[in-house]
Amino acid sequence: MLRSVQELEGYAVQATDGTIGHVKDFYVDDKTWVVRYLVVETGSWLSSRKVLISPISIGHPDWTERILPVSITKEQVKNSPDIDTDKPVSRQHEMQYLGYYGYPYYWGGAGLWGGGAYPGVMLTGVGYGKSGAEYLVAQADHTRAEADTDLRQKDGDAHLRSCRVLLRYHIEATDGGMGQVKGLLVDEDTWAIRYLIVETSNWWFGHQVLISPQWIQEMSWPDATIAVNLTRQAVKDAPAYDSSVSLNRDQEIHLHQHHGRAGYWAHEVRLENPEYHVITPAAQGTIAKPRDGVMQDKRHGS
Repeated sequence: MLRSVQELEGYAVQATDGTIGHVKDFYVDDKTWVVRYLVVETGSWLSSRKVLISPISIGHPDWTERILPVSITKEQVKNSPDIDTDKPVSRQHEMQYLGYYGYPYYWGGAGLWGGGAYPGVMLTGVGYGKSGAEYLVAQADHTRAEADTDLRQKDGDAHLRSCRVLLRYHIEATDGGMGQVKGLLVDEDTWAIRYLIVETSNWWFGHQVLISPQWIQEMSWPDATIAVNLTRQAVKDAPAYDSSVSLNRDQEIHLHQHHGRAGYWAHEVRLENPEYHVITPAAQGTIAKPRDGVMQDKRHGS
């Protein structure tokens, strides 16, 4: 089922020995569009410190009581690495955090979470034809090498973005501005962002539309823009989105068929758009300004 990230804000995070705090924000991986961390405000027991909680530790939520149970203790949270949640989280910070909790690195393998689609397999290895212990050892060896390479290539650049920050981003169609991100729909099982909810009031008053991350061509942090490979007319002709009604699979199929795109449910996917890339402040000097609504990348001879 898909849920709005705004709906999840305020959920209580329950450790094995008491309440840690309440969800205040989420960090989204800008490469695969998956929620990697929940930002939790701890309250008076930890001087209102904000801490990161990985979906790897989350059990089955209590949607009625708005509780997210986690398989860690309050003492673990208290002694966890102190990360400034008001700034983007770097890969070095992640390695420190994951190492503290004994979690494998999620960026190794072909799935959304290491070798699979679900965060829980990071701890169990279920479904890999081998024991959980064997899986974790193999996963750790493989991803540690990838992480070292990634750090050398990226120089530790941040790659996670706050959901609250993303809600200020503007969407650019191939033929002009299309609106502003007003919400995100997340898959409650995989924690993947399946849709951006876009408010189109600048050119189509009173309407909201859904944009799949798989349709994104480019994301620019410095300009706070997201370019998509869709025309405004194609979006206007697409099935309408009503935020007051839960989105079902038939509606999703209709939406994807309208745009002539395969659905994310067809097979396990990451963000499989070969043209997609992210412009960070460090890379800004190599990127030309938009032409006809689409960013041009000088590094690829565009």
